[in-house]
Amino acid sequence: MKAILWDMDGTLIDSEPLHEHALVEALRSLGIEPDPRLHDKVLGMSADKVYEWLCAEAGLSLPFGDWIRIKYSHYMQGVDLLKPMPGALECWRAAAARGLGQAVASNSDRIIVEANLGHMDLIAPGMVTVSRNDVREGKPAPEIYQRAAWLLGVDPSEAVVLEDSRTGALAGLAAGMQVLIVPYSEVAPPEGARKLADMAELKAMIAAA
Repeated sequence: MKAILWDMDGTLIDSEPLHEHALVEALRSLGIEPDPRLHDKVLGMSADKVYEWLCAEAGLSLPFGDWIRIKYSHYMQGVDLLKPMPGALECWRAAAARGLGQAVASNSDRIIVEANLGHMDLIAPGMVTVSRNDVREGKPAPEIYQRAAWLLGVDPSEAVVLEDSRTGALAGLAAGMQVLIVPYSEVAPPEGARKLADMAELKAMIAAA
């Protein structure tokens, strides 16, 4: 292991509840009552894929640009309340101290990546981040993780992906990387990935790298 590639929402930062809140409030502002299981159905999807799903399944008819401005206006109201996922920042700092390469590779748009990481005070010179806006295809396509590894200068086989969603895990596997599902995720790991018992297990892997 020479590098850790972090998914952001629900893996590094506890932002999935805010995404759900913003999505629900945006739909209700348009007179659309959300499916009670909406968040589970779109977990891990990029904003463009969520929009396509809403148009097909929920009756959304706004142009994408108008929709995303409404959704993100609700999201930005809660950014200052975000917190890291349990043990995530400790592992981030341990990996940095060990000299491992690290990147944030997210299916979220650039505006969300920068808002979240800025609030967590994680943005630093030379930091590698890849958003949905930086690639042609989002997760589950491998491009986001492939680009992150390329920017870090590591072979995909030397990178470990941390994920909380099946969509993201499939992207990491397709990129030829080891994929670990974080312990606080309720997602069962797809074949080829495995779930961490706890974040202490990740810390031990970092110490042994």
